[in-house]
Amino acid sequence: MAAELAVTLANDLTEISRLAALVESFCRDHGIDSRFALQLNLALDEVLTNVISYGYVDTLAHTVDVVLVLEKGVLKATIEDDARPFDPLSVPSPDIESPLETRPIGGLGVHLVRQLMDRTEYVRINGHNRLVLLKFL
Repeated sequence: MAAELAVTLANDLTEISRLAALVESFCRDHGIDSRFALQLNLALDEVLTNVISYGYVDTLAHTVDVVLVLEKGVLKATIEDDARPFDPLSVPSPDIESPLETRPIGGLGVHLVRQLMDRTEYVRINGHNRLVLLKFL
């Protein structure tokens, strides 16, 4: 039987810490290693910071839905928002070899999410971005 956590966040950076506490509790309650809970929270923090900081072109209130589903050894995190279209999977891998002072700004968060998760999927559907992060436990 699947375990699920569904959370609706306001488009406010302070909401990320509330989600982190819920994710930690969910992972602990379902026997998921604390190291992985930290990795998941780091990935969610990167994604949500980008959505909240750069995704909206207005100052209106918006919501971001986050759903975690644990089933058959797979943890799936789905993040859905009504921000402007952005496919993080289309972002090229950053240059991590050049000296810091010569590297362009940006792209490291998406790179980090790719490294932490086993698979990522993106789709734009009905005016919403839907990003799925999968981790095989």
